Amino acid sequence: MEELNDEKFIVAFGKQLRNLRMQNKLSQEDLANDAEIPINQVGRIERAEIKTSLSTIYRLSNALKVKPKELFDFEE
Repeated sequence: MEELNDEKFIVAFGKQLRNLRMQNKLSQEDLANDAEIPINQVGRIERAEIKTSLSTIYRLSNALKVKPKELFDFEE
């Protein structure tokens, strides 16, 4: 299995977050409000513009009603 480099990992994480958000029929604003994070942060994570913290990952997973590990369930 080929290892993901840092940039590819961040892009894949953002895509996974977007997929889970869309599956839950949430807008970026709804997810941000539910996770109690700034509204623009969801979009920046999904577009791989920023690296996010464990605290934010925890908040996002709670808002999406998934275990944090599901945010990392992706391949390159």
